[in-house]
Amino acid sequence: MPRAGLTPAVVIETAARIADRDGWDQLTLAAVAEQLGVRVPSLYKHVESLDALRRGISVVSAGDLADALAEATVGVAGDEAVTRLCGAYRAYALAHPGRYAATQHPGSDNPGAARTLAVVDAVLAGYGLTGDEAVDAARALRSALHGFTTLESSGGFGIPRSIDRSFAGLVDGLVVMLSGWPRGR
Repeated sequence: MPRAGLTPAVVIETAARIADRDGWDQLTLAAVAEQLGVRVPSLYKHVESLDALRRGISVVSAGDLADALAEATVGVAGDEAVTRLCGAYRAYALAHPGRYAATQHPGSDNPGAARTLAVVDAVLAGYGLTGDEAVDAARALRSALHGFTTLESSGGFGIPRSIDRSFAGLVDGLVVMLSGWPRGR
């Protein structure tokens, strides 16, 4: 009989908190079981494997990121939408490092990842970017944001200068990049 109150959603949320605290690569079923006060075999009533648990975290986290980006950009377009999208992305990545890492491995059938892409596509449409041009621009935007937030969260910016100021410069540069994105390649 499953432990009262223990559900797949509870197991996934607990694992996500552990991933945020200890790191995505440090997540184990043993750590989740310990946190929940059960033995590892009890988890198999709720998740098939560590891979399935990681997939569950990825689905939930990608949805949470999509919600944060959508909330930040609703009702705005152009430069303001990019600025807000970038800020929300950074805030999510820094507040939830384990969950953020999970969003980097979403799988092709992850509805949260599809929603995230839809938000980014809507922002890029404000610059007239659609189709293949939007794909290329989205990849550039994601690469810049992922690189910055990954370096920031790992302490990779050691020079004594405001990281917020550097991020603002990155965002300003991304706005310029998107405004002048080459068409018709």
